Amino acid sequence: MNAFVIGHPIAHSRSPLIHGHWLREHGIAGAYRRIDVPPGELADFVSGFARQGYVGGNVTVPHKEKAFELASRRTARAERLGAVNVLKALPGGEVWGDNTDGVGFADSIGEAIGPGWEREVSVAVVVGAGGAARAIVGALLDLGIPRVRIANRTPGRAADLVRFDPARVEPIGWDELPLAVEGADLLVNTTTLGMKGQPALDLALDRLPEGAVVADAVYVPLETPLLEAAKRRGLRTVGGLGMLLHQAVPAFESWFGVRPRVTPELRSLIEADVEAGR
Repeated sequence: MNAFVIGHPIAHSRSPLIHGHWLREHGIAGAYRRIDVPPGELADFVSGFARQGYVGGNVTVPHKEKAFELASRRTARAERLGAVNVLKALPGGEVWGDNTDGVGFADSIGEAIGPGWEREVSVAVVVGAGGAARAIVGALLDLGIPRVRIANRTPGRAADLVRFDPARVEPIGWDELPLAVEGADLLVNTTTLGMKGQPALDLALDRLPEGAVVADAVYVPLETPLLEAAKRRGLRTVGGLGMLLHQAVPAFESWFGVRPRVTPELRSLIEADVEAGR
């Protein structure tokens, strides 16, 4: 049984390391391959991957929204987000789509902070309004977080997420962000700010309460300037690598019927690869 990850470009993806590790660990005869699929070839690939011997695969940028449209059956969470990161071949030529990004985020916080962490969060602030933000906001709402504030440089994109739950989701202006973090129990950066080669997120953390959690969806570098600043303040931090690892768990299970674990051995393997700059 073989699976894939598609994107354009795709050479940077670490998914083959993750899933290859699990295939070996569980003694499953198969392979997980990177496939560069230009946008113009996506429809043909999605409709034909089963005939090429693939049981399914992951979808990354820029294909998540288009792959959602191409999937003939979708989970409720994928329907809400309008994007998929997991595809699976079904009998009769149908293609099933899911989005595990939000689950991956929630599980990564649970791994780092402990079970029941969501009960400590009354106010969450999410920076950014792209695909990762949509999945994370959806997950926070599903966990019952009472209030979620969203800041984005383009106000319209943040306002669009209000439809998830107008009573609990509040868009805020980018210039309001420094004040909006006051009293927040959870701060999440979903932008590329802080990524290797990008400027850092310029945000003072002194208004965050003691005990707040600061999370970053960026995992290259493993510790972003935002997380470094949070640690200096004595706040709890969660890096983006956990989200990458945990979103892969339900995907692997959907293709191969085995639920893998995110182990220290796997985390060390990916950390070493990130540190090596490959």
